[in-house]
Amino acid sequence: MPETYTAPVTRLWDSDVLVVGGGPAGVIAAVAAARSGASVTLIERYGFLGGNSTQILDRFCGFFTPGPDPQKIVGGLPDEVIDALFRLHAADYHMCPYSDAQLITYNPDVLKVIWERLALDAGVRLLGHVQVIDVLREGDRVTGVIGAGKSGLISLGAAVIVDASGDADVAFRAGVPCEGAETGGLQALTTTFRLINVDTDRAGQVAPGTLHAMMVEANARGDYDLPRHQGSASLTCMPGVVATNMTKVTDIDVTDPCQMTGAEIEGRQQAMEYARFLIEQVPGYERAELGGLSTQIGIRESRRIRGQYRLTRDDIVAGRVFEDAIARCAWPIEDHHARPDTRWERVAQGGTFDIPYRCLVPQAVEGLLVAGRCLSGDHDAHASVRVMAQCMAMGQAAGVGAAWAAQRGLSPGDVPVWEIQDQIRAWGALI
Repeated sequence: MPETYTAPVTRLWDSDVLVVGGGPAGVIAAVAAARSGASVTLIERYGFLGGNSTQILDRFCGFFTPGPDPQKIVGGLPDEVIDALFRLHAADYHMCPYSDAQLITYNPDVLKVIWERLALDAGVRLLGHVQVIDVLREGDRVTGVIGAGKSGLISLGAAVIVDASGDADVAFRAGVPCEGAETGGLQALTTTFRLINVDTDRAGQVAPGTLHAMMVEANARGDYDLPRHQGSASLTCMPGVVATNMTKVTDIDVTDPCQMTGAEIEGRQQAMEYARFLIEQVPGYERAELGGLSTQIGIRESRRIRGQYRLTRDDIVAGRVFEDAIARCAWPIEDHHARPDTRWERVAQGGTFDIPYRCLVPQAVEGLLVAGRCLSGDHDAHASVRVMAQCMAMGQAAGVGAAWAAQRGLSPGDVPVWEIQDQIRAWGALI
């Protein structure tokens, strides 16, 4: 127990697998571990699950290859989420004009309940309203975490921990080498917003290029302050509702609460300005109103671990395959840099590349795996694999690896990868 805490730390319970972070990667990891026979606890700092899928966005990217004949490349446990959305008439398919790929748009509030039901039905023990602030260690092995809640400090133990925090919170505090947040050059943040009462027939006829040109002209006239000249205003699965991905807040270290406070304020101010622009200037939005802001500002990039393998830009553009593949990706490098545009770079010949299991296994620390956007990769690789379908696919493999490591007394990196591959294929994974 760290000696610096003067407040009492209440020990709660131990689990075979402890998953930190209830986003798409974390929930799928927890379910995969539970279905592999492990006792599982999932910690989430909000009072609901879903992470970016329910706090920020309303569409899943990365399930399909781009182009006119989309091929599905992510399957298994993530399919259960998609199937549940369609059964509840809360999802639809949508083409992304920027990536030329098929997306799945959904109702985020319905998805909150689906995530919960999926986890609870698998036997996962949920613990919300807890922020992980430190780790417990025995030598090089992580044995648990310390969290903070309204009642004070608590601790939970586990044989294996899956860090699905997005920001590598557990890995960083455990001493895993990381890059990103401390080195700068990170992708921009975005506060998303919805508009209601939109005439979607007319709004849908405004091509992305036309919309972007209107932004440039509006800025040039001095009528609006729009820092990003691209972004999307997309139809949703709900009548009269348009979801946006437009604002851009740059040069923020998201691990610094002072910087994040300013970013949240700036993001909301930008959202109001973009909403004003759409309502006043774009056909179909004349009677629209602001229907909601994202729960928090959307984070694309922060810490990335250094793992047993570091995925690189060359791997992506070459469409590289790996023997220890646990997921496939076809999403282009989508870099929301500090300039007003977005940099896109496609996978070679519109194909796919593999995400190896080694990217989830950190250096220097035992008893730990990561899943989601804090995987081991360089800036450009991360700009491709951070999308939610791939995060779910990583969670699926991490959950199995964590469960079997806990049950067999192994380090997660020593679990035979072919066994993990066989299990996730049996669930429907497309690797």
